Amino acid sequence: MLSYLIFTLTLCAIYGLLALSLNLIWGGAGLVNLGLAGFFAVGAYASALATGAGAPVLIGWGAALVVGAAVGLVVTFATLRLRDDYLAIVTLGFAEVIRLVALNERWLTNGSDGISGIKAPLKAELGTQNFAYFYLGLATLVLVVVWALLRRLDASPYGRALKAIREDQQLAAFAGKPVLRFKLQAFALSAAIAALAGALYAHFQSYVSPDHFQPLITIYIFLAVTAGGVGRPSGAVLGAYLVVIFLEATRFVTEWVPGLQPVQLAAMREMLIGIALILVLHLKPQGILPECIPKAPVPPTAA
Repeated sequence: MLSYLIFTLTLCAIYGLLALSLNLIWGGAGLVNLGLAGFFAVGAYASALATGAGAPVLIGWGAALVVGAAVGLVVTFATLRLRDDYLAIVTLGFAEVIRLVALNERWLTNGSDGISGIKAPLKAELGTQNFAYFYLGLATLVLVVVWALLRRLDASPYGRALKAIREDQQLAAFAGKPVLRFKLQAFALSAAIAALAGALYAHFQSYVSPDHFQPLITIYIFLAVTAGGVGRPSGAVLGAYLVVIFLEATRFVTEWVPGLQPVQLAAMREMLIGIALILVLHLKPQGILPECIPKAPVPPTAA
C-alpha cells in the first residue's frame, strides 16, 4: 500500500508539471493547447533516446527541454494566424501525429514495443524501495521549483503583459506590446515544461510506448486546471493532485460494484470524474483557487 501511495504522489508531481504548463499557455496567454500529450511524449522520447545513447540523465532532461521548446516554436509558427477553436483542433492533431510517429517509426522509437530499460537515476545504488522515495522527492522538488518560477513570472510585468494579450490582444498590440513575440515565448516555455514532465515520467517508469500518450492525458490536465483555477499556478497544481488522487480512488470504488464488465467499470470511472468536475464547478465556478486579479489603482483626486 505504501509503494502504491508513493507511486501516486510521484504521478501527482508529474501531472502537476503538466498542469503548470497548460496554465501558463491557457490561463496566462489565453491560447488553447490540446496537444499537451504530444509535448509530453516528445520529452519522454527525447530523454529516453539521449540517455539510451549514453548521455547522463541530466543531459537527457536538458535534451527534453530543448526539443520540447523547439517543437513548441514550430507548432506556434504553424498555427499563428489561427483562431482559438482552429488552434485547439490543430494542436490536438499534432498530439496524434506524434503518437503515430512513435508507433510507426520503429528505427527510432521501437514502434508499439516501446523503449524499455530507460535509465533510472541512482536506482542501482539505492534499491527499488529507496529509489521510489528518492524519485518522489526529486519530482516534487522539480515541481516546487517550476511552480515558484511561474508564480514569480505570473506577478511580473511579463506575466501581466501575457494576461493583457489573453484579454484583448489587439488592445495589447495598440499599447505597444509585441504580441507575436510574447506568444512564441509562452508557447515554447509551456512546451518545454510539458516535455520535462515527459522526461521525468520516462525515467520513473523506465519504459515508454505510444500507448502512454493517449489524448485522454490532455483531457485530465484540462480538468485539473479548470477545477483548480485557471490563471493561477497554485490552483493548477492543486487541481492536478486532486484529479490524480480521485482517478486512483475510483479504482477501488468500482470494485465495490458487482456484476460489471471491465469496459463498463472503466466507463463508470470516467462518469464519476465528470460528476466530480460538475460538482466542483457548480460550487466554485472559478475553480477552487480562483485567479487573483489586483484591483485597479484609485486615480488621485483633483486638489
